[in-house]
Amino acid sequence: MSIASGLRGRHLTRRLVQLYAGLALYGVSSALLVRGALGLEPWGVLHQGLAEKTGLTIGVVSIVVGAVVLLLWIPIRQRPGLGTVSNVFVIGLAMDGTLALVPESEALAARVPLMVLGIVLNGVATGLYIAARFGPGPRDGLMTGLHRLTGRSIRLVRTFLEVAVVATGFLLGGSVGIGTVLYALSIGPLAQFFLRRFAVPEREDGITVASSEPAPAEDAGPATAVRPPAAAPGTPEQAILRR
Repeated sequence: MSIASGLRGRHLTRRLVQLYAGLALYGVSSALLVRGALGLEPWGVLHQGLAEKTGLTIGVVSIVVGAVVLLLWIPIRQRPGLGTVSNVFVIGLAMDGTLALVPESEALAARVPLMVLGIVLNGVATGLYIAARFGPGPRDGLMTGLHRLTGRSIRLVRTFLEVAVVATGFLLGGSVGIGTVLYALSIGPLAQFFLRRFAVPEREDGITVASSEPAPAEDAGPATAVRPPAAAPGTPEQAILRR
């Protein structure tokens, strides 16, 4: 989806609100995981590790990494949408803003709720911005692009990339812990749940052409669920939900 092609159709105002609310909330949720200090999401581990080594804020590192990943779309011929470009900047800015407002805590009684809230809000945020249908984030687009280029399953490509970024981030000083494991186990079901809640009907000539139900997961049995808006096999929507 190109930027221009995404800026038309019904429900545009709602979709834009969902996009930017979702991206901002994603940054907030990532910051809460940092303050929880019990382990970050895979790319967050890399961002934190790079921040430790460079002295930059983790939000700025997230922006830089997102921009670099977006450049990798060029050789694999991926096209960014408005959501793709916005993802690069909004999440990092929201993350740094939240970290400036939420203090660090040594008490486990405060850190555990921060971790849990961060994971749940991340699921809400993911459902919001995916359902807005303005294109995938840079990292998800990289995964689906490599899937298309190599012919490997999205599950395999995603696993390879996330193991690589977690390992690299950990070696650089990023935080890996129970929060990382809980995030990996729960983000798929959470995102799928909230995607159904926030799906925007896509209509043409008064006829609904897509439903709010999630697509069946890869390698599942016969398809019994209706696909989400703009979703098709191998799309970024499915890439995020396949955990």
